Amino acid sequence: MVETSRLTNLMIRQQMVGRWFFGFIQTFFAILPAGVYLMAGVVLHAGLKGGVSVGTLVSFTTFQSALFFPIGQLLNIQVELQGALALFDRIFQYLDLPIEIADRPGAITIPAAAIKGQIGFENVTFSYEPGITPAVQGVTFGADPGQLVALVGPSGAGKSTLTYLMARLYDVDQGRITLDGHDLRDLTQATLRAAIAVVTQETFIFHSTIRENLLVGRPNATEEELIAAGKAAAIHDRIMELPGGYDTVGGERGYRLSGGEKQRVALARAILKNPRVLILDEATSALDSHSERAIQDAISQLMEGRTTIAIAHRLSTILAADLIVMLDHGHIVERGTHTQLMAQGGAYSRLYLEQFARQPLEAVS
Repeated sequence: MVETSRLTNLMIRQQMVGRWFFGFIQTFFAILPAGVYLMAGVVLHAGLKGGVSVGTLVSFTTFQSALFFPIGQLLNIQVELQGALALFDRIFQYLDLPIEIADRPGAITIPAAAIKGQIGFENVTFSYEPGITPAVQGVTFGADPGQLVALVGPSGAGKSTLTYLMARLYDVDQGRITLDGHDLRDLTQATLRAAIAVVTQETFIFHSTIRENLLVGRPNATEEELIAAGKAAAIHDRIMELPGGYDTVGGERGYRLSGGEKQRVALARAILKNPRVLILDEATSALDSHSERAIQDAISQLMEGRTTIAIAHRLSTILAADLIVMLDHGHIVERGTHTQLMAQGGAYSRLYLEQFARQPLEAVS
């Protein structure tokens, strides 16, 4: 709060100083021609030798006004330049930061076709900043190829953090995460990116055509594969209604598309990529009931034969999971199938009865 007040005062002071400065300059430029006319009038009235003519006076003041305008512009540019230089310092400080996530020397490259998709978390601990409570601590579980693992728990339990670590947006502080037995840090980032697709609640749409957005993960896809992915995600018909079809520019962050349409584009992008590991974080949260039912089959087909890690917010995901991992404050408190965890009558059972059991029956159809 103190820093916010200080910043507000500095911004007000900056604006006031700038207003006073330019106010003084404009006043000076406005008064100076009047002073010239006054001096010329005195000279003409006194009849002094070598006095100026009326034509010379008018020409001088005209050229004077033409000179003052660019001078004022230069002064304004000087003020903007100082602000820009301060901004550039911050930008270059950011660009000069060391790259935290980089390939190790001798990192392994595995062809996408050779990746099976076995995921392992081995005593993983991670904190976003040193000295604060870890977001996840001592997490250990595994997912075999073709399995669906559901992450459940209250807000702030560490579910999204685990998906960030799996995609190697961050590196673990302790322990390790493996893909087919290889530590993620020993694999090239190209290998990892080719093996994993992520569909989150807040999807990102590039300021480009829908076609280029879909081809991000698989640039060499054919037109038929592109259309098939769009149909599977129940977005093809909507795309064809747009003026340019698949060549329509979605706009900055996809502002021309609704929230549900952007999520369906993201799902189509994942379907087209055909990954070995699929990460879903509330991937259908922005869809209405009709659209959700339309793409549930597509998601189920996409998960077949692939390792899927899903942050579960739907009853259907819970019941279909091969393994449910219950998190609380960064720790795994329970794990097992739905039937096993309900029989235990512990934290998962209480969460299920409070949240998931209230969902409509159509969610599990």
